[in-house]
Amino acid sequence: MIKLVAGLGNPGDKYKNTRHNIGFDVIDILAERLNISWSDKYDGAFAEIKYNKEKLFLLKPYTFMNLSGKSVAAAANFYKIIHQDILIIHDEMNIPFNILKLRHNGSAGGHNGLKSIIECLGSQDFPRLKMGIGRDNSKDVISYVLGKYKPEETALYENFLNKGADAVIDVLNNGLQKAMTVYNK
Repeated sequence: MIKLVAGLGNPGDKYKNTRHNIGFDVIDILAERLNISWSDKYDGAFAEIKYNKEKLFLLKPYTFMNLSGKSVAAAANFYKIIHQDILIIHDEMNIPFNILKLRHNGSAGGHNGLKSIIECLGSQDFPRLKMGIGRDNSKDVISYVLGKYKPEETALYENFLNKGADAVIDVLNNGLQKAMTVYNK
């Protein structure tokens, strides 16, 4: 059962509305839906709520993407949350824009935020919601992920974020395996 949902991104106005912050954007939609307010804890924006009669924690690490594991591990260790009960929401260049995938576990796949989490948790055995941002081979990776969305992507973005939030709610209500059958198409 998922007990901690962490959306990855970079703090600060400079990074708002960039591809790399899609994890923050999805978790912000969740926060709106669940009517939560954030506090500063575990090197991030943190919230604790009751959901389905259980404690649920939401987290947006302030540690910047490459050190996300520090924040995630701090919250997980304090609340004694096992790795399989942590859902990470992140951008994924190897999936086309506007497509999402749920996974039980896996490698970092070149994603520095995931690499940090794997290192700090000592395991890659945690679920992920991979939000596809696609790839632009005409730009270097850093410029692309820290870049703003194209106009044609911006038109679809709000619906995509809501689809990501729907997927998280489905995982919370019905479990990862069942949600995978709905969203991994």
